[in-house]
Amino acid sequence: MNNSFIIAGREYADNARTKGFWINLLMFPIILVAMIKIPQFLEEKAIPTRDYILIDQSMELGEVVELAIERQYAAKVAEALGVYYLENAKGGAISEIDLEQMPSGGLESMMDDFLEQDPSALDSLLEPGAIDTAVAMMKFGLVDDAPEFELPRRPFARVSVPTSIISTSELVDINSDEIIARLRPYLLGDKFLTADENKLFAVIIIPPSAPTQIKRGPAGMVQQFDEKLGVQFWARNLADMKLSRSIASALNEHLHTNEYLRLGVNPEIVSEVKSTRLLFTSFDPSKDVGEEKVSMADTIRQFAPLGFVYLMWIAIFTVVNMLLNNTIEEKSNRIIEVLLSSATPWEIMSGKLLGIAGVGATMMSGWVLSMVGLLMYMAGPQVEWAATLLEVLSNSGLLPLFGLYFLAGYLTYSGLFLAIGSLCNTIKDAQNFMGTATVILMVPLMTMVFVARDPNGTLAQVLTWIPLYTPFVMMNRAAADPPAFDMWGSAILMLVTIVTMLWISSRIFRIGILRTGQPPKLVELFKSVMTSLKNQ
Repeated sequence: MNNSFIIAGREYADNARTKGFWINLLMFPIILVAMIKIPQFLEEKAIPTRDYILIDQSMELGEVVELAIERQYAAKVAEALGVYYLENAKGGAISEIDLEQMPSGGLESMMDDFLEQDPSALDSLLEPGAIDTAVAMMKFGLVDDAPEFELPRRPFARVSVPTSIISTSELVDINSDEIIARLRPYLLGDKFLTADENKLFAVIIIPPSAPTQIKRGPAGMVQQFDEKLGVQFWARNLADMKLSRSIASALNEHLHTNEYLRLGVNPEIVSEVKSTRLLFTSFDPSKDVGEEKVSMADTIRQFAPLGFVYLMWIAIFTVVNMLLNNTIEEKSNRIIEVLLSSATPWEIMSGKLLGIAGVGATMMSGWVLSMVGLLMYMAGPQVEWAATLLEVLSNSGLLPLFGLYFLAGYLTYSGLFLAIGSLCNTIKDAQNFMGTATVILMVPLMTMVFVARDPNGTLAQVLTWIPLYTPFVMMNRAAADPPAFDMWGSAILMLVTIVTMLWISSRIFRIGILRTGQPPKLVELFKSVMTSLKNQ
């Protein structure tokens, strides 16, 4: 057994001192930071203010569209003011954020609900000097060295149609097809309206007939309409629908107000009714009495295991590939023959398993420590979930489970990959086996979201009792308190599977390690294993 530890130390040192290992270890915190910071940066800086043209021939709906876009910006300003205050308040307001009391959707969800009840709630921010007044009022509660408040960039800006393209007199009654014919090069980016060569994002055309193009009742779904008679939104970018949705929502709200007036209903009464809400709260029966209300913290705890499943998948796939490549390389370079002169096949195999397990443990420890450090550093109003995720890592017991299930998954798959490596002379030979193994490994990734949504459902139950998937599925179910029978039963199943896989792999390893030429066929391999068992 002493030879096994010597071989394990050699395997660990050979892999741990490579540049690739350290690059892989250091890249993880960089990727974590990038996943959080790059979307924020792209939202704030990388996407330029998008220009749009509004042509209102109805002389009625243009103001509605402009107000909708201004309200969208006012909501963005209000959110920025809230974050600014939390980051710079006296006494550290960030530390006072209690995600246990925050609704599961977070600040953004609260803002959306607020504006849904009253779209005009933030109109005061649109008044001249209103933002400066709001910042001045905040100053009394901010630290002395608080930075100046920076207005968020406007996502959309209206530009006028140059008279060289459409004259002022033509704007009143020019056909929408002609408008698009003239502006199409600008929408496609072949020409530019502004000196900074900012591509025209959208053209909104409101024909004279648009206010009368109304679908009424359920039958409106089957009525035939000419789309060119209604409001037209022209844009090449089909992925960003913020502008089109905001405009459509505002126009429909305006239509509803007019309909109330037509029917003799006071719009103010309707607004008052719409702003009322029946109290509806989600509760979790598994929580302590008096604390059953579902919060943002609970939502994060429910889905935190998803990250561990993904991390486990990457780690296991990485280390078993190390094991496979090392075995094939040593076999092709005849190093394995030197090792066999002083150690048994079992000692070589167990040494490799222990050595690569140490590499995996080192890699996982580095990843977890860097993740905890980044969460501690980044916890705040812009990354609301960081503080709760940190608390989940500390108190939920997920980290020990993660270590155990990683070890179980590694031992299950390492035996399989080690056996493949012993049978193959080159990486090219191993690719035939690797294809099937990779497909098997992909199943936990393809099903992990569905398991998280129904952790005690049929899919989760079935996958739990398939040994190759048990570590991933049980890690995914950890936050849902799975039945004790599933916990202990699957643990026993994993143990039996690991022992069986390592036993079979050791037999295949002993047969294939010195074999050259074509890999044995499955029937031949089965006969050899059975013969080895009889002669034992």
